[in-house]
Amino acid sequence: MDASRLADYASVGALEPYGDKISQPEDFYASLRTAFTYDGKFYCAPKDFSTLALIVNQDLWAKAGLSEADVPTTWDELKAVSEKLKGKDVTPLAIGPTRDRMGAFMVQAGGWLTSPDGKQATADSPQNLAALDYVRSLVTAGLAKFPNQLDAEWGGEAFGKGKAAMTIEGNWIKGALQADFPDVKYTVHELPAGPKGKGTLSFTNCWGISAKSRNKEQAISFVEAMTKADQQMTFAKAFGVMPSRQSAKSAYTGAFPDDVPFVNGADYAQGPVNAPKMDSVLVDFDTSLQKLSSTAPKTLLERTQKNIQAALGTS
Repeated sequence: MDASRLADYASVGALEPYGDKISQPEDFYASLRTAFTYDGKFYCAPKDFSTLALIVNQDLWAKAGLSEADVPTTWDELKAVSEKLKGKDVTPLAIGPTRDRMGAFMVQAGGWLTSPDGKQATADSPQNLAALDYVRSLVTAGLAKFPNQLDAEWGGEAFGKGKAAMTIEGNWIKGALQADFPDVKYTVHELPAGPKGKGTLSFTNCWGISAKSRNKEQAISFVEAMTKADQQMTFAKAFGVMPSRQSAKSAYTGAFPDDVPFVNGADYAQGPVNAPKMDSVLVDFDTSLQKLSSTAPKTLLERTQKNIQAALGTS
């Protein structure tokens, strides 16, 4: 079950809250436990996870006279290196115009769409405004472009085609590049920190158990087996997913050293909006983000604030 649907199912009593019955629940990354916690209950064991990172095209980087030392670690550095890249007639950054990409900047600014407990709308905040103002400055200056502006369906495709020197994507980009653009040389780095520090987004699923199941103990036993560290490493090697248990981190990074920036993101990642009845609200937010260059971020956030309040029943 995707983390973005937890509140929908938990709020109507459809899920069995068994998370704390799994051995060593504290071994799951805290950000993943939070993603599957609703009304104070840890509902289900995280299966695996992904995070966003900065992907850099080594050839385009070198062609622009840049080195490893130029990889940006702050918003200011990201803008500065993007200006250098643009001067070499390269699109510096390809970024998807959705909350699942731009939302990382909101986290880096100290913001998010809802309060940590999912009870209050926090879209119209100074932090979120700072984030969208920053992203808009990149877009309007031509330092960042959306994939459709680069004849691509997503950031990874634009990156693979050599249309952009950088993109912000999850670790699923590895398989996509290997399959479709095997000659592209790239490196992976943690996202640049914002005014409030590092921030990224996590994408995760859990092993959900129905509240009406007649076989809860057997189901929990199954999940127990599926979430053991060695079993998670088997999944990692077979499917490229990252283990949700911290005790598997050293084994995973030993086997996949290039993925360290993705794994490190677990320590400061923000999960999906954890509140029920948010689908249409978030689709509307994504639609608004596509118009970021022509719409004032404040207007966009005010609209989203009202929509979230209506969905939460707090307006």
